Amino acid sequence: MGRVALVTGGSRGIGEAISKALKEAGYTVAATYAGNDEKAAAFTDATGIKTYKWDVGDYDACKAGIAKVEEENGPVEVLVNNAGITRDAMFHRMTPQQWKEVIDTNLTGLFNMTHCVWAGMRDRKFGRVVNISSINGQKGQAGQANYSAAKAGDIGFTRALAQEGARAGITVNAVCPGYIGTEMVRAIDEKVLNERIIPQIPVGRLGEPEEIARCVVFLAADDAGFISGSTISANGAQYFS
Repeated sequence: MGRVALVTGGSRGIGEAISKALKEAGYTVAATYAGNDEKAAAFTDATGIKTYKWDVGDYDACKAGIAKVEEENGPVEVLVNNAGITRDAMFHRMTPQQWKEVIDTNLTGLFNMTHCVWAGMRDRKFGRVVNISSINGQKGQAGQANYSAAKAGDIGFTRALAQEGARAGITVNAVCPGYIGTEMVRAIDEKVLNERIIPQIPVGRLGEPEEIARCVVFLAADDAGFISGSTISANGAQYFS
């Protein structure tokens, strides 16, 4: 049995690809999800990866959920904070609820999940934390003040925590995907994709979830211990930071 990796939002989209790639690399993988029971069950049937349901924005739920994961699988040594939501609106129309929901999941969720495994990682003198941020946390995006703020916060969280974990053998890194061909992105009107989005990407195509997963597997490895506080921009040369 390999090291235990926990992937939030790990049964769909980019998270699904990350979960599969980590399992293929020899990790014992557990994946969280927030609401789609049918998809989670189908994912487990297809991959053999256990899924666990809780809201990463709820600290007590994270604490209880992680305790169950560790009871069934062993201590979490790799944490991938991938869970994320959007509640897009131009700022003058954005509601406090839309702001709060995105911040709670996309930023506070990192605190909740990481805080609950941090002490164990420190005690064992080993840990890998990979935070999935976004190109829009680097450059901003109209209609996504909430999402961009949260994803930018993920990068600041990464850089600060990397310094705290360094002496304890814990690395903390971020991956910032650009436009990735997930079910959600491919549901965008084809004309919008082909005329407005893809032309902004110098490589001329959407990224694939598996390309983000390979970044995560690299950062999670035992021999990636000198890489911490870094941000990998996986966006097809659309934006440099």
